[in-house]
Amino acid sequence: MNWRNVCNIISNITTTFVFILLIVTVCTMLFSRAAGGELSLFGYQLKMVLSGSMEPQIQTGSLISINLDGDRTSYKKGDVITYRTADDILITHRIKEVKGYGLQYITKGDNNNGPDIEPVLADNIIGKYTGFTVPYVGYFIYFANSRQGAVLLLILPGILLLGYSIMSIWRALQLVQVPKEST
Repeated sequence: MNWRNVCNIISNITTTFVFILLIVTVCTMLFSRAAGGELSLFGYQLKMVLSGSMEPQIQTGSLISINLDGDRTSYKKGDVITYRTADDILITHRIKEVKGYGLQYITKGDNNNGPDIEPVLADNIIGKYTGFTVPYVGYFIYFANSRQGAVLLLILPGILLLGYSIMSIWRALQLVQVPKEST
């Protein structure tokens, strides 16, 4: 195999990778924006974990799946739930105690020293953790949803593909031989 074939193979692999990255990023961002910033599929929602309160079971930067369906008053001790605080912050913690026939829950992060100060009202629960976790992908999605991430993951691959296309067309035009005029 000569050097030209190796360069063509590397070029094709790079182009394919950049194109797939661009498509995946665009789809992720579009689905996320269409769902109000949350990725949802078949009654499940994907959430990013940005703190270490549930380590070691759920690592910081993980992407977790929560089940949106279900009776919010039927959770029991030991269930891991995601809920919204009064400050509109999402938290995923384990239920330590059920009060008032499931109308309030006392929660605690596995890695925290004590239970959460405020009880969680059933109306504030978003869903129950399903056990599905993808470590470190949350960091990528968080970055992709930022302004810098959008520039890096959308515009840069687009510019690279455009530049590569222009170079390919230029090379193809150089290979085409212009017939000489006869005198």
